[in-house]
Formats: sequence, structure tokens, C-alpha cells
Amino acid sequence: MGLGLVPLGLAFGVFVTQSGLDWWWASAFTSLIYAGSFEFLLVGLLGVLAPLTTIVLTASLVNVRHVFYALSFPLNRVQGGLPKAYSTFALTDEAYALTTREQARSWSGRRILWLQGLLHLYWVGGATVGALLGSLIPGSVKGLDFAMTALFAVLAVDAVRERRGDLPTPVLALLSALAARLVFPGQMLLGAFALFTVVLLARHMTSRRGTSHA
Repeated sequence: MGLGLVPLGLAFGVFVTQSGLDWWWASAFTSLIYAGSFEFLLVGLLGVLAPLTTIVLTASLVNVRHVFYALSFPLNRVQGGLPKAYSTFALTDEAYALTTREQARSWSGRRILWLQGLLHLYWVGGATVGALLGSLIPGSVKGLDFAMTALFAVLAVDAVRERRGDLPTPVLALLSALAARLVFPGQMLLGAFALFTVVLLARHMTSRRGTSHA
């Protein structure tokens, strides 16, 4: 998973320098913000001098999914105020996908922290190298812009394989995304999460009623 973050970091580092920013901005963004796709958007927003309210709203819409991640992320295993704070800060898609799998139920808080720290290091390192070598890495490398999409596709496939008996859930997620694309084209991500949440709550309530009647 860490190696999968390297091309993403390289792409971000190249993007930072080609946007006219100094190379160290790539290290600063990835170290202090660490928000993946939002970092790409942030560079573009800063480039057009977007107002602070626009940046805050964009960050909220892009990262709203982390609210749902927190519901099942094993933060309770992490001991100590500072470790918990970092674990909350470093709750990324990749960390969530790895720590909520069946095999990870016995992982200690220390192992979770090490995993998050290493993923963070891969991201910062890749971005820094990409920024320093930005002039040597062509911006038109075929497939580089698809690296993030490919990584998320792999995470989705792994999740489906992990929960073979729960196939309707990814189907419901896909239908929610398609519906949001049609109904909320300008706010697809937020709309998809809202629809998916409503559908899951409705399914949960229906299953509870069926169990109580049985």
C-alpha cells in the first residue's frame, strides 16, 4: 500500500512545482495537511487566489467521508492523548481500508500507529522527491494522472473480496453514486454519501424489524 502512494506523491510534487510553487511546499502540504485529493485541489485554489471560505467549503465536501470512517476505525486501541491525536489526523482512506479488515481485528494500537506513520512517510517522501525532480519528470507521463483512481479501485476490489457475503453493500454504494451523479452533479461526493447513509439506515431498520417479528 505504501508503494502505491509513491506515484501519487510524485505526481503531487510535480504538480506543485509546475504550478509555480517552491519545492518545499510539497513537503509542507503533505506533512501538515495530509489530505490526499484535497491537496491537489488546494494547490489549484491557491493558484487562483480563492477566498478562504471557498477553501474551507471545498475541504469539508471532499473530506466529509472521514466522518463515516471514524464510526468504525479502531481508535480505541490507540493509547495516549498524543498518539490518539496523530492517529485521528492520519486517518486516510488507505489506513482505514487496512485497519478495518478481518485480519486487522487483533492488531494493537502500536501497530496501527506504525502503519499510519509509514503511510504518511511514503506520501511525504514521494511528494518531496517529485517536487525536487519535477523538472526531470515529464508532466505528461501516461497513466500518472490515473494513479489515485487505480489505487481506490484496488481498495474497492479488496473490500468486496473481504466481504463476499455482503455483496449488496457495494451495489448500494454504486447505485448511490450514480443517483448522486444525476441528481447532484455539482456535489456528487456529498450527495452520494448522504444517499448511501440513508439507504444503510433504512436497511438496518428493516432488518431489525424483521428480526423482532421473527
